[in-house]
Amino acid sequence: MYLSINPENPQARLIDQVVTCLKQGGVIVYPTDTTYGIGCDIFNRRAVKKIFQIKQRDSRKPFSFICKDLAEISNYAQVSNFAFKIMKRHLPGPYTFVLEASKIVPDSLSTKQKTVGVRIPDNAICHAIVNALGQPLVTTSANVTGETTPADPYEINNSMGRLVDMVVDGGILMDEASTVISLLDDKIEVLRQGCGDTSWIE
Repeated sequence: MYLSINPENPQARLIDQVVTCLKQGGVIVYPTDTTYGIGCDIFNRRAVKKIFQIKQRDSRKPFSFICKDLAEISNYAQVSNFAFKIMKRHLPGPYTFVLEASKIVPDSLSTKQKTVGVRIPDNAICHAIVNALGQPLVTTSANVTGETTPADPYEINNSMGRLVDMVVDGGILMDEASTVISLLDDKIEVLRQGCGDTSWIE
């Protein structure tokens, strides 16, 4: 299914369609504040496995996930005062922060070191989906591992629309991923430079 949603004022009835798809174990393509992402309910093992297959990605390299707010992040990760202050200043925004995972995170979404990557994108559609779903959403760029992510949802639909259950059109996006920053042990380390500015890091 191809669903076009207003990127400024997402229609509630369309968001409900997306969430119904997710709750039924669906895999969707959806907009973030960086690239288009592929996602599913983090607790649906079959859907998570399907995304690994679509991405042709090593299962030992877990995906990040999106939370609706900092309070929800604290349920899924160990958030120190230091980490909280950093994230409060830069989220929502084009960053993925790496933290120590809490016990409720599925094994498929945490590393052997029990760390997770968490995001809160600055995108109205994405926020509406996660908020209505009531729990985090898997996030990974909408491409095959190693390839670029199209900025145009029509291109994504043509290339992988048959592999997913729904493509959510939220307009043309950028083709650059988020900046990944580790906050483990209260130390800031840039693991991947993306579109998120890092000039604030000393």
